[in-house]
Amino acid sequence: MAIEIVKQRRVWFSSCSENLVTEVVSILSQERSKSRWSKVRWACPNGMSPVEFSEITLKLKNKPQLALGFFLWTKSNSLCLHNLASYSSIIHLLARHRQTSHAYNLIRTAIRVSDLPNSPFNSPPLNLFQTLLHTYTRFGSAPFVFDLLIKASLDSQMIHPSIQIVRMLLSRRISPKVSTLNSLISRVCTTLGVDAGYAFYREFFRLDQEQNQISKRGSRLIVTPNVHTYNALMLCCYQDGLKERVEELWHEMRSTCKPNAYSYSVLMAAFCAQGRIGDAQKLWEEMREEEMEPDVVSYNTIIGGFCKIGDLTRAEEFFREMAVAGVGTTASTYEHLVKGYCNVGDVDSAVLVYKDMSRRDLRPDASILDMLARLLCGKGRVQEALEFVRCAVGKFDLIPKEKTYQVLIKGLCFEGRMEEAMKVQAEMVGKGFEPNSEIYDAFIDGYVRLGNEEMAGALRKEMLQNRMRS
Repeated sequence: MAIEIVKQRRVWFSSCSENLVTEVVSILSQERSKSRWSKVRWACPNGMSPVEFSEITLKLKNKPQLALGFFLWTKSNSLCLHNLASYSSIIHLLARHRQTSHAYNLIRTAIRVSDLPNSPFNSPPLNLFQTLLHTYTRFGSAPFVFDLLIKASLDSQMIHPSIQIVRMLLSRRISPKVSTLNSLISRVCTTLGVDAGYAFYREFFRLDQEQNQISKRGSRLIVTPNVHTYNALMLCCYQDGLKERVEELWHEMRSTCKPNAYSYSVLMAAFCAQGRIGDAQKLWEEMREEEMEPDVVSYNTIIGGFCKIGDLTRAEEFFREMAVAGVGTTASTYEHLVKGYCNVGDVDSAVLVYKDMSRRDLRPDASILDMLARLLCGKGRVQEALEFVRCAVGKFDLIPKEKTYQVLIKGLCFEGRMEEAMKVQAEMVGKGFEPNSEIYDAFIDGYVRLGNEEMAGALRKEMLQNRMRS
């Protein structure tokens, strides 16, 4: 008797639930926007369950904007206590209709509110993945819904769940987009190291299985790496100082896909870093033979390579060619040239290049200030160095390096301009740099040169006291 009562209650609940779903769908589909919400509220005085919301969403599968508006309205009016199942229903609907940004935003929200106490996964992205996977077919979703989930996980700094999601997708013969895999590999390289990134690259693209010619079902290559895959790996290797690995990846890439201008730039940068400017030039010529137009990165790379070895003539030639080709210069272009001229001691050319850079409102790095200030002071042009630094600080709001302040103070003290040196020292302290023994020595030597032994003695005493405190 008790069992029969329970069955009757279930039938009654199912009937009530179905009636509610039908009525709400009818209101949403037929009523005007101004009146539909009040009627839905009247039809659901006690709200609705996540299951009921999902059923309503399913019946609105061809009306994504209406379904999204309904979801947002239930949230803002606390009409439904949404869980991962109801989130998944609206996410699938939006993905089905290529409403990418809305689907992505809801995935990020769902990750934050994920709570499945009985889930085998102790991870919000994996909880959501499991729910999306189970409801995928019923809602006629699109495969890139999982790409959006991986992207949202990466944006939330959840790298390991992203890796697990990719592995579970591949095991089900569902392949993420190559761009998604590229993003994940790049993130792994920067956070877990290049070796880990390279290992995942081979795993995700099934490269070892292909090379071993495993023929059993499910082992063939699903998606192939593209030029951006190799560019990401090459860049990470270059940034980690693994210059030889860059060349290895280059040859691996050539057997799979055609390099682009950025690929050439990364390998040229690796060659330049090893002092192999001849190989970099050959690569440049090869790029031109392939009728590939160099971009700003390519020009900056080759210019930087010639500047590094002190061949400013060739660097200037590429700089002029860059202008003729209509490729816009960047701050890096000028910084290469300034550093190159500083390294060969040509301060006048370095200053001219910097002035051109400043006229174009290209913000220099603080290291440029330091190099020019040192070179000018070394040539006895302390006033020019002081004006140069103050002008750069005023225009670009730069914070000079501690060494920049030190070289200015030393130069001013050597010339006996103690009051100006004190002003620079005060500015230095204001930027958070405490005077060290080099600064004290510069002031002491300056006062000795002026015959002010009293001030020099006071500074010696102050320096000794500071050393004792530290």
